[in-house]
Amino acid sequence: MRAVDLIRKKRNGGELSGPEISFLVEGNIKGQIPDYQLAAFLMAVYANGMSPEETIALTGAMVSSGKKLDLGSVQGVKVDKHSTGGVGDKTQIILAPLMAAMGLKVPSIAGRGLGHTGGTIDKLSSIPGFRTDLGVEELMECLRASGFFINGQTEEINPADKKIYAMRDATATVESLPLIAASIMSKKLSEGLDALVLDVKTGSGALTKDLEEAKGLASLMVRIGESMGVRTAALVTDMDAPLGRAVGNALELKECISALKGSFAPDLMEVTMALAAWMLHLADAVSEETRPQRLGESLLKRYKDEIWDYIEHGDAFAKLLECVDAQHGNADAVLNPSLLPTASHIKPVLSPWNGYITKMDAFAVGHASMLLGAGRGRMDEDVDPAAGIIIGKKPGDAVSAETPFATLHTNDPSKLKEAEEVFLSGIEISGREPSKKKLIHDVILPG
Repeated sequence: MRAVDLIRKKRNGGELSGPEISFLVEGNIKGQIPDYQLAAFLMAVYANGMSPEETIALTGAMVSSGKKLDLGSVQGVKVDKHSTGGVGDKTQIILAPLMAAMGLKVPSIAGRGLGHTGGTIDKLSSIPGFRTDLGVEELMECLRASGFFINGQTEEINPADKKIYAMRDATATVESLPLIAASIMSKKLSEGLDALVLDVKTGSGALTKDLEEAKGLASLMVRIGESMGVRTAALVTDMDAPLGRAVGNALELKECISALKGSFAPDLMEVTMALAAWMLHLADAVSEETRPQRLGESLLKRYKDEIWDYIEHGDAFAKLLECVDAQHGNADAVLNPSLLPTASHIKPVLSPWNGYITKMDAFAVGHASMLLGAGRGRMDEDVDPAAGIIIGKKPGDAVSAETPFATLHTNDPSKLKEAEEVFLSGIEISGREPSKKKLIHDVILPG
Protein backbone atom coordinates (compact mmCIF):
# COMPACT_ATOMS: atom_id res chain seq x y z
CA MET A 1 0.00 0.00 0.00
CA ARG A 2 1.37 3.41 -1.01
CA ALA A 3 0.09 6.84 -0.01
CA VAL A 4 0.37 8.19 -3.56
CA ASP A 5 -1.93 5.43 -4.86
CA LEU A 6 -4.56 6.22 -2.22
CA ILE A 7 -4.37 9.94 -2.96
CA ARG A 8 -4.83 9.23 -6.67
CA LYS A 9 -7.78 6.94 -5.92
CA LYS A 10 -9.50 9.63 -3.86
CA ARG A 11 -8.60 12.35 -6.39
CA ASN A 12 -10.32 10.29 -9.10
CA GLY A 13 -13.51 9.95 -7.05
CA GLY A 14 -12.90 6.48 -5.64
CA GLU A 15 -13.93 5.29 -2.18
CA LEU A 16 -11.24 4.32 0.32
CA SER A 17 -11.58 1.43 2.72
CA GLY A 18 -11.21 1.70 6.47
CA PRO A 19 -7.70 0.16 6.45
CA GLU A 20 -6.62 2.52 3.65
CA ILE A 21 -7.76 5.58 5.60
CA SER A 22 -6.10 4.29 8.77
CA PHE A 23 -2.88 3.77 6.81
CA LEU A 24 -2.82 7.45 5.78
CA VAL A 25 -3.66 8.85 9.23
CA GLU A 26 -1.41 6.53 11.23
CA GLY A 27 1.41 6.88 8.73
CA ASN A 28 1.40 10.64 9.01
CA ILE A 29 1.31 10.63 12.82
CA LYS A 30 4.25 8.21 12.88
CA GLY A 31 6.23 10.33 10.41
CA GLN A 32 6.09 7.71 7.65
CA ILE A 33 3.82 9.78 5.37
CA PRO A 34 4.91 13.41 4.88
CA ASP A 35 2.64 16.35 5.53
CA TYR A 36 2.49 17.31 1.85
CA GLN A 37 0.88 13.97 1.03
CA LEU A 38 -1.64 14.34 3.82
CA ALA A 39 -2.39 17.85 2.48
CA ALA A 40 -2.97 16.36 -0.98
CA PHE A 41 -5.35 13.79 0.53
CA LEU A 42 -7.31 16.55 2.30
CA MET A 43 -7.66 18.48 -0.95
CA ALA A 44 -8.88 15.32 -2.72
CA VAL A 45 -11.50 14.88 0.02
CA TYR A 46 -12.50 18.54 -0.27
CA ALA A 47 -12.96 18.15 -4.04
CA ASN A 48 -14.75 14.78 -4.06
CA GLY A 49 -16.29 14.39 -0.62
CA MET A 50 -16.49 11.18 1.40
CA SER A 51 -19.15 8.56 1.84
CA PRO A 52 -20.62 8.15 5.35
CA GLU A 53 -18.63 4.94 5.69
CA GLU A 54 -15.39 6.71 4.79
CA THR A 55 -16.17 9.51 7.24
CA ILE A 56 -16.84 7.00 10.01
CA ALA A 57 -13.53 5.27 9.20
CA LEU A 58 -11.65 8.59 9.23
CA THR A 59 -13.21 9.49 12.59
CA GLY A 60 -12.19 6.12 14.04
CA ALA A 61 -8.62 6.47 12.75
CA MET A 62 -8.34 9.91 14.34
CA VAL A 63 -9.65 8.62 17.69
CA SER A 64 -7.18 5.73 17.54
CA SER A 65 -4.24 8.11 16.94
CA GLY A 66 -3.96 8.77 20.67
CA LYS A 67 -5.36 7.90 24.06
CA LYS A 68 -9.09 7.64 24.66
CA LEU A 69 -10.28 8.58 28.11
CA ASP A 70 -11.12 5.44 30.09
CA LEU A 71 -13.94 6.55 32.37
CA GLY A 72 -14.99 3.09 33.50
CA SER A 73 -13.89 3.85 37.06
CA VAL A 74 -15.97 7.04 37.21
CA GLN A 75 -19.51 6.45 38.42
CA GLY A 76 -22.39 8.07 36.55
CA VAL A 77 -23.54 8.68 32.99
CA LYS A 78 -20.98 10.52 30.86
CA VAL A 79 -22.57 13.06 28.55
CA ASP A 80 -21.27 16.10 26.67
CA LYS A 81 -22.53 18.80 24.33
CA HIS A 82 -20.68 20.23 21.36
CA SER A 83 -21.41 23.29 19.25
CA THR A 84 -20.14 23.82 15.72
CA GLY A 85 -19.37 27.41 16.75
CA GLY A 86 -20.90 30.82 16.51
CA VAL A 87 -20.90 34.37 17.81
CA GLY A 88 -21.70 34.77 21.49
CA ASP A 89 -22.19 31.00 21.81
CA LYS A 90 -21.33 30.40 25.46
CA THR A 91 -23.71 27.59 26.39
CA GLN A 92 -21.00 25.04 27.27
CA ILE A 93 -19.81 27.06 30.27
CA ILE A 94 -23.39 27.09 31.57
CA LEU A 95 -24.36 23.53 30.66
CA ALA A 96 -21.31 21.66 31.99
CA PRO A 97 -21.65 22.79 35.64
CA LEU A 98 -25.45 22.58 35.41
CA MET A 99 -25.40 18.95 34.23
CA ALA A 100 -22.72 18.08 36.81
CA ALA A 101 -24.93 19.57 39.55
CA MET A 102 -27.75 17.34 38.30
CA GLY A 103 -25.60 14.22 38.71
CA LEU A 104 -24.15 13.68 35.24
CA LYS A 105 -20.45 13.52 34.40
CA VAL A 106 -19.36 15.94 31.68
CA PRO A 107 -15.86 15.36 30.24
CA SER A 108 -15.40 18.11 27.66
CA ILE A 109 -12.56 18.65 25.20
CA ALA A 110 -13.05 22.15 23.74
CA GLY A 111 -11.27 24.44 21.31
CA ARG A 112 -10.07 27.98 20.82
CA GLY A 113 -11.78 30.51 18.58
CA LEU A 114 -10.70 31.24 15.02
CA GLY A 115 -11.85 34.12 12.86
CA HIS A 116 -15.21 35.61 13.79
CA THR A 117 -16.25 32.71 16.06
CA GLY A 118 -15.33 32.46 19.74
CA GLY A 119 -13.82 29.48 21.55
CA THR A 120 -14.73 28.04 24.95
CA ILE A 121 -11.07 27.65 25.93
CA ASP A 122 -10.39 31.35 25.28
CA LYS A 123 -13.34 32.33 27.48
CA LEU A 124 -12.23 30.18 30.39
CA SER A 125 -8.65 31.38 29.97
CA SER A 126 -9.92 34.80 31.06
CA ILE A 127 -9.90 33.40 34.60
CA PRO A 128 -6.46 34.04 36.15
CA GLY A 129 -4.54 30.79 36.52
CA PHE A 130 -7.19 28.58 34.89
CA ARG A 131 -5.47 25.70 33.11
CA THR A 132 -6.83 24.06 29.97
CA ASP A 133 -3.76 21.93 29.24
CA LEU A 134 -4.20 19.23 31.87
CA GLY A 135 -3.02 15.67 31.26
CA VAL A 136 -5.25 12.60 31.32
CA GLU A 137 -4.71 11.76 35.01
CA GLU A 138 -5.40 15.35 36.07
CA LEU A 139 -8.58 15.37 34.00
CA MET A 140 -9.78 12.22 35.74
CA GLU A 141 -9.19 13.89 39.09
CA CYS A 142 -11.20 16.94 37.97
CA LEU A 143 -14.05 14.74 36.79
CA ARG A 144 -14.22 12.94 40.14
CA ALA A 145 -13.87 16.16 42.12
CA SER A 146 -16.36 18.43 40.37
CA GLY A 147 -18.26 16.22 37.93
CA PHE A 148 -16.89 17.92 34.83
CA PHE A 149 -13.87 19.46 33.18
CA ILE A 150 -13.38 21.68 30.13
CA ASN A 151 -9.93 21.19 28.67
CA GLY A 152 -8.10 21.85 25.41
CA GLN A 153 -6.73 19.13 23.17
CA THR A 154 -3.61 17.45 24.51
CA GLU A 155 -0.73 15.64 22.85
CA GLU A 156 -2.10 12.42 24.36
CA ILE A 157 -5.68 12.68 23.12
CA ASN A 158 -6.40 12.62 19.37
CA PRO A 159 -3.14 14.12 18.03
CA ALA A 160 -4.34 13.41 14.48
CA ASP A 161 -7.17 15.92 14.78
CA LYS A 162 -4.88 18.61 16.13
CA LYS A 163 -2.57 18.15 13.15
CA ILE A 164 -5.29 17.79 10.51
CA TYR A 165 -7.19 20.80 11.88
CA ALA A 166 -4.12 23.03 11.46
CA MET A 167 -3.47 21.59 8.00
CA ARG A 168 -7.08 22.22 6.90
CA ASP A 169 -6.66 25.85 7.89
CA ALA A 170 -3.44 26.10 5.87
CA THR A 171 -4.80 24.31 2.79
CA ALA A 172 -8.23 26.02 2.50
CA THR A 173 -10.11 22.78 3.15
CA VAL A 174 -11.89 23.87 6.35
CA GLU A 175 -15.38 23.87 4.78
CA SER A 176 -15.45 20.17 3.83
CA LEU A 177 -18.42 18.59 5.65
CA PRO A 178 -16.81 15.14 6.08
CA LEU A 179 -13.66 16.75 7.51
CA ILE A 180 -15.73 18.98 9.81
CA ALA A 181 -17.74 15.98 11.01
CA ALA A 182 -14.68 13.78 11.56
CA SER A 183 -12.86 16.54 13.45
CA ILE A 184 -15.76 17.26 15.80
CA MET A 185 -16.75 13.67 16.40
CA SER A 186 -13.21 12.36 16.87
CA LYS A 187 -12.70 14.87 19.70
CA LYS A 188 -16.00 13.94 21.32
CA LEU A 189 -15.57 10.18 20.86
CA SER A 190 -12.16 10.39 22.56
CA GLU A 191 -13.93 11.44 25.76
CA GLY A 192 -15.39 8.04 26.63
CA LEU A 193 -18.99 9.27 26.44
CA ASP A 194 -22.28 7.46 26.86
CA ALA A 195 -24.26 10.23 25.18
CA LEU A 196 -23.67 13.38 23.14
CA VAL A 197 -25.85 16.34 22.16
CA LEU A 198 -24.72 18.39 19.17
CA ASP A 199 -25.63 22.03 18.59
CA VAL A 200 -25.23 22.57 14.85
CA LYS A 201 -25.38 26.28 14.09
CA THR A 202 -26.77 27.71 10.86
CA GLY A 203 -26.88 31.27 9.58
CA SER A 204 -24.53 34.14 8.79
CA GLY A 205 -22.32 33.61 11.84
CA ALA A 206 -22.07 29.82 11.49
CA LEU A 207 -19.67 27.56 9.63
CA THR A 208 -22.66 26.07 7.78
CA LYS A 209 -24.68 29.08 6.63
CA ASP A 210 -27.30 27.10 4.69
CA LEU A 211 -30.02 25.33 6.71
CA GLU A 212 -30.08 22.19 4.59
CA GLU A 213 -26.30 21.94 4.71
CA ALA A 214 -26.45 22.25 8.51
CA LYS A 215 -29.05 19.48 8.67
CA GLY A 216 -26.80 17.30 6.50
CA LEU A 217 -23.83 17.87 8.82
CA ALA A 218 -26.01 17.14 11.85
CA SER A 219 -27.29 13.89 10.32
CA LEU A 220 -23.77 12.77 9.44
CA MET A 221 -22.46 13.41 12.96
CA VAL A 222 -25.42 11.66 14.57
CA ARG A 223 -24.76 8.65 12.32
CA ILE A 224 -21.06 8.64 13.31
CA GLY A 225 -21.88 8.81 17.02
CA GLU A 226 -24.44 6.03 16.89
CA SER A 227 -22.12 3.82 14.79
CA MET A 228 -19.56 4.05 17.59
CA GLY A 229 -21.97 3.22 20.40
CA VAL A 230 -22.68 6.75 21.69
CA ARG A 231 -26.30 7.87 22.02
CA THR A 232 -26.37 11.00 19.86
CA ALA A 233 -28.85 13.73 18.93
CA ALA A 234 -28.39 17.09 17.21
CA LEU A 235 -30.25 20.38 17.46
CA VAL A 236 -29.97 22.71 14.48
CA THR A 237 -30.05 26.22 15.98
CA ASP A 238 -30.00 29.73 14.58
CA MET A 239 -26.83 31.83 14.26
CA ASP A 240 -28.05 34.71 12.09
CA ALA A 241 -27.75 36.92 15.18
CA PRO A 242 -25.36 36.61 18.16
CA LEU A 243 -26.49 34.43 21.05
CA GLY A 244 -26.95 36.34 24.29
CA ARG A 245 -25.76 39.89 24.93
CA ALA A 246 -21.97 39.48 25.23
CA VAL A 247 -19.41 38.76 22.50
CA GLY A 248 -15.79 38.41 23.62
CA ASN A 249 -14.00 36.25 26.14
CA ALA A 250 -14.17 37.81 29.62
CA LEU A 251 -17.44 39.53 28.65
CA GLU A 252 -19.04 36.19 27.73
CA LEU A 253 -17.68 34.58 30.88
CA LYS A 254 -19.37 37.31 32.92
CA GLU A 255 -22.62 36.58 31.09
CA CYS A 256 -22.25 32.88 31.94
CA ILE A 257 -21.75 33.74 35.60
CA SER A 258 -24.92 35.87 35.53
CA ALA A 259 -26.82 33.05 33.81
CA LEU A 260 -25.74 30.50 36.44
CA LYS A 261 -27.14 32.93 39.00
CA GLY A 262 -30.47 33.04 37.15
CA SER A 263 -30.13 36.12 34.91
CA PHE A 264 -30.44 34.96 31.27
CA ALA A 265 -30.92 36.82 28.01
CA PRO A 266 -34.11 35.25 26.55
CA ASP A 267 -32.45 33.72 23.47
CA LEU A 268 -29.58 32.31 25.52
CA MET A 269 -32.06 30.77 27.96
CA GLU A 270 -34.14 29.16 25.20
CA VAL A 271 -31.18 27.44 23.54
CA THR A 272 -29.52 26.46 26.84
CA MET A 273 -32.71 24.95 28.24
CA ALA A 274 -33.34 22.96 25.06
CA LEU A 275 -29.80 21.55 25.04
CA ALA A 276 -29.99 20.74 28.75
CA ALA A 277 -33.26 18.86 28.29
CA TRP A 278 -31.79 16.76 25.48
CA MET A 279 -28.66 16.00 27.52
CA LEU A 280 -30.83 14.74 30.36
CA HIS A 281 -33.01 12.78 27.96
CA LEU A 282 -30.08 10.98 26.33
CA ALA A 283 -28.52 10.33 29.74
CA ASP A 284 -31.77 8.69 30.84
CA ALA A 285 -31.86 6.71 27.57
CA VAL A 286 -35.62 7.15 27.46
CA SER A 287 -37.37 5.92 24.31
CA GLU A 288 -40.39 7.83 23.02
CA GLU A 289 -42.10 7.23 19.70
CA THR A 290 -42.90 10.76 18.58
CA ARG A 291 -41.69 13.38 16.15
CA PRO A 292 -38.40 15.01 17.24
CA GLN A 293 -39.82 18.55 17.45
CA ARG A 294 -42.80 17.39 19.51
CA LEU A 295 -40.46 15.32 21.67
CA GLY A 296 -38.31 18.40 22.24
CA GLU A 297 -41.33 20.33 23.51
CA SER A 298 -42.29 17.54 25.90
CA LEU A 299 -38.71 17.19 27.15
CA LEU A 300 -38.51 20.87 28.00
CA LYS A 301 -41.83 20.67 29.82
CA ARG A 302 -40.62 17.61 31.73
CA TYR A 303 -37.24 18.97 32.81
CA LYS A 304 -37.57 22.78 32.88
CA ASP A 305 -38.63 23.19 36.52
CA GLU A 306 -35.96 20.75 37.72
CA ILE A 307 -33.25 22.46 35.67
CA TRP A 308 -34.29 25.85 37.00
CA ASP A 309 -34.18 24.60 40.61
CA TYR A 310 -30.49 23.73 40.24
CA ILE A 311 -29.79 27.22 38.93
CA GLU A 312 -32.00 29.11 41.38
CA HIS A 313 -30.61 27.29 44.43
CA GLY A 314 -26.99 27.93 43.41
CA ASP A 315 -25.97 24.30 42.80
CA ALA A 316 -24.80 24.89 39.22
CA PHE A 317 -22.80 27.99 40.17
CA ALA A 318 -21.18 26.05 43.02
CA LYS A 319 -20.09 23.40 40.50
CA LEU A 320 -18.44 26.07 38.35
CA LEU A 321 -16.45 27.23 41.38
CA GLU A 322 -15.38 23.62 42.07
CA CYS A 323 -14.17 23.22 38.49
CA VAL A 324 -12.26 26.52 38.52
CA ASP A 325 -10.51 25.43 41.70
CA ALA A 326 -9.78 21.93 40.32
CA GLN A 327 -8.27 23.44 37.16
CA HIS A 328 -6.08 25.82 39.17
CA GLY A 329 -8.06 28.99 38.45
CA ASN A 330 -8.69 31.89 40.80
CA ALA A 331 -12.23 31.30 42.05
CA ASP A 332 -12.32 34.82 43.51
CA ALA A 333 -12.54 36.15 39.94
CA VAL A 334 -15.72 34.11 39.43
CA LEU A 335 -17.20 35.18 42.76
CA ASN A 336 -16.30 38.79 41.93
CA PRO A 337 -16.36 39.21 38.11
CA SER A 338 -14.95 42.74 38.42
CA LEU A 339 -11.60 40.98 38.93
CA LEU A 340 -11.79 39.56 35.39
CA PRO A 341 -9.98 41.44 32.59
CA THR A 342 -11.57 44.81 31.80
CA ALA A 343 -10.96 46.96 28.72
CA SER A 344 -9.40 50.39 29.09
CA HIS A 345 -11.54 51.89 26.29
CA ILE A 346 -15.32 51.51 26.06
CA LYS A 347 -17.29 53.24 23.31
CA PRO A 348 -21.10 53.32 22.98
CA VAL A 349 -22.62 52.61 19.57
CA LEU A 350 -25.53 54.93 18.81
CA SER A 351 -28.59 53.90 16.84
CA PRO A 352 -28.63 55.60 13.40
CA TRP A 353 -32.40 56.16 13.58
CA ASN A 354 -35.70 55.24 15.30
CA GLY A 355 -37.41 51.91 14.76
CA TYR A 356 -37.04 48.21 15.40
CA ILE A 357 -33.91 46.16 14.85
CA THR A 358 -34.79 43.70 12.10
CA LYS A 359 -31.30 42.33 11.53
CA MET A 360 -28.09 42.01 13.54
CA ASP A 361 -25.76 40.06 11.32
CA ALA A 362 -23.79 37.60 13.45
CA PHE A 363 -20.82 37.56 11.09
CA ALA A 364 -20.51 41.37 11.20
CA VAL A 365 -20.73 41.39 15.00
CA GLY A 366 -18.14 38.61 15.27
CA HIS A 367 -15.82 40.36 12.83
CA ALA A 368 -16.14 43.63 14.76
CA SER A 369 -15.33 41.82 17.99
CA MET A 370 -12.30 40.21 16.34
CA LEU A 371 -11.06 43.63 15.20
CA LEU A 372 -11.31 44.87 18.79
CA GLY A 373 -8.93 42.06 19.83
CA ALA A 374 -11.32 39.32 20.94
CA GLY A 375 -10.55 36.95 18.05
CA ARG A 376 -7.65 35.65 16.02
CA GLY A 377 -6.96 35.30 12.32
CA ARG A 378 -4.47 32.44 12.85
CA MET A 379 -4.38 29.74 15.50
CA ASP A 380 -1.01 30.97 16.81
CA GLU A 381 -2.25 34.51 17.52
CA ASP A 382 -3.13 35.78 20.99
CA VAL A 383 -6.47 37.30 21.95
CA ASP A 384 -7.27 40.17 24.30
CA PRO A 385 -9.52 38.63 26.97
CA ALA A 386 -11.09 42.02 27.78
CA ALA A 387 -12.08 42.92 24.21
CA GLY A 388 -15.52 42.47 22.71
CA ILE A 389 -19.03 43.86 22.48
CA ILE A 390 -21.98 44.17 24.85
CA ILE A 391 -25.29 44.23 22.98
CA GLY A 392 -28.00 46.24 24.68
CA LYS A 393 -30.69 45.72 22.04
CA LYS A 394 -31.34 42.59 19.98
CA PRO A 395 -33.42 41.91 16.84
CA GLY A 396 -37.04 42.73 17.59
CA ASP A 397 -36.19 45.46 20.10
CA ALA A 398 -37.12 49.10 19.60
CA VAL A 399 -34.32 51.68 19.37
CA SER A 400 -34.22 55.47 19.34
CA ALA A 401 -31.98 57.59 17.15
CA GLU A 402 -28.73 58.74 18.74
CA THR A 403 -29.16 56.52 21.83
CA PRO A 404 -26.71 53.71 22.68
CA PHE A 405 -27.71 50.13 21.86
CA ALA A 406 -24.28 48.46 22.15
CA THR A 407 -20.82 49.14 23.60
CA LEU A 408 -17.41 48.30 22.15
CA HIS A 409 -14.64 47.18 24.53
CA THR A 410 -10.94 47.22 23.65
CA ASN A 411 -7.46 48.03 24.92
CA ASP A 412 -6.51 49.41 21.49
CA PRO A 413 -8.48 52.61 20.77
CA SER A 414 -7.19 52.74 17.19
CA LYS A 415 -9.49 49.76 16.46
CA LEU A 416 -12.72 51.45 17.59
CA LYS A 417 -13.63 53.31 14.38
CA GLU A 418 -13.29 50.34 12.04
CA ALA A 419 -14.99 47.97 14.49
CA GLU A 420 -17.95 50.34 14.84
CA GLU A 421 -18.30 50.62 11.06
CA VAL A 422 -18.25 46.83 10.67
CA PHE A 423 -20.76 46.38 13.52
CA LEU A 424 -23.18 48.93 12.05
CA SER A 425 -22.84 47.39 8.57
CA GLY A 426 -24.68 44.34 9.92
CA ILE A 427 -27.57 46.28 11.47
CA GLU A 428 -30.92 46.89 9.79
CA ILE A 429 -33.64 49.02 11.41
CA SER A 430 -37.25 49.24 10.23
CA GLY A 431 -40.36 51.10 11.27
CA ARG A 432 -42.26 47.82 11.55
CA GLU A 433 -41.77 45.38 14.41
CA PRO A 434 -40.46 42.07 13.00
CA SER A 435 -41.91 38.67 13.83
CA LYS A 436 -39.94 36.56 16.28
CA LYS A 437 -37.28 34.44 14.60
CA LYS A 438 -37.14 30.70 15.24
CA LEU A 439 -34.10 29.72 17.30
CA ILE A 440 -34.34 25.92 17.07
CA HIS A 441 -34.87 24.88 13.46
CA ASP A 442 -34.80 21.11 13.77
CA VAL A 443 -33.85 18.10 15.88
CA ILE A 444 -31.94 15.28 14.21
CA LEU A 445 -32.19 11.78 15.70
CA PRO A 446 -30.75 8.44 14.55
CA GLY A 447 -32.48 6.54 11.80
